[in-house]
Amino acid sequence: MTLTDQVVASFGGAASPRFAEIMTSLVRHLHAFIGEVRLTEAEWAAAIDFLTRTGQQCDDRRQEFILLSDVLGASMAVIDVNHPTGGTATESTVLGPFFVPGAPEFAAGEDISAGAPGTPCHFSGTVRSPAGDPVPDAEIDVWQSDETGHYDVQYPDLDQPRGRARLRTDASGAYSFSSVRPESYPIPHDGPVGDLLKAAGRGPMRPAHIHFKITAPGFRTLVTHIFVAGDPHLGSDAVFGVKDALITGFDGDRASFDFTLARS
Repeated sequence: MTLTDQVVASFGGAASPRFAEIMTSLVRHLHAFIGEVRLTEAEWAAAIDFLTRTGQQCDDRRQEFILLSDVLGASMAVIDVNHPTGGTATESTVLGPFFVPGAPEFAAGEDISAGAPGTPCHFSGTVRSPAGDPVPDAEIDVWQSDETGHYDVQYPDLDQPRGRARLRTDASGAYSFSSVRPESYPIPHDGPVGDLLKAAGRGPMRPAHIHFKITAPGFRTLVTHIFVAGDPHLGSDAVFGVKDALITGFDGDRASFDFTLARS
């Protein structure tokens, strides 16, 4: 029996068949990878050190493992497996490391920027079903960076949410809010993920976007962005999150985007 077979067999007593399926597949792929690249002991030690430093970089304001998943394309791969649209719903994309539950609630049309620096901009649109029916009272989480490329949680001295809100659609499925125009920015690259990008000769930039998370009874939760048309980084997003259908034009100080939720 090979080493790989021995390790796979060791999961035979797992109480969860799904756990056993995942772990045995992981073992087979990991052992095959080690053999394919003929991984050295020094390289394996470097990998363990990298993962250790990645964990040490995580705190209540930063999640370096989400960044790692994002820049390896793993986040988008999981999304594509779990959120097929069939061409009838808005495409999903990465959650990112800066989502915070429990954002403050705002009424339609209110300014969510809370003093964030940037060019004022108004956003509006609708949330509908695949059949085109309005989805009233859908909960929408919105979060974005300011013009310097920073989210509120990246400011250690900021004691209130900024550019972050929870909204609800009205009876016609409409939503609206004011904030600041999104700008392209680098993902945090002063830690192990930044070291990986540098070693790969890759840049840390994300094209300008706003995050949305939309939930409503009877529908799949949608996590997505809207991207600014014409941004120079659309073709080189550090986290591979851009999809053509999520790119929208900005008409001066206004932008509009309509979302379609998939049935659960």
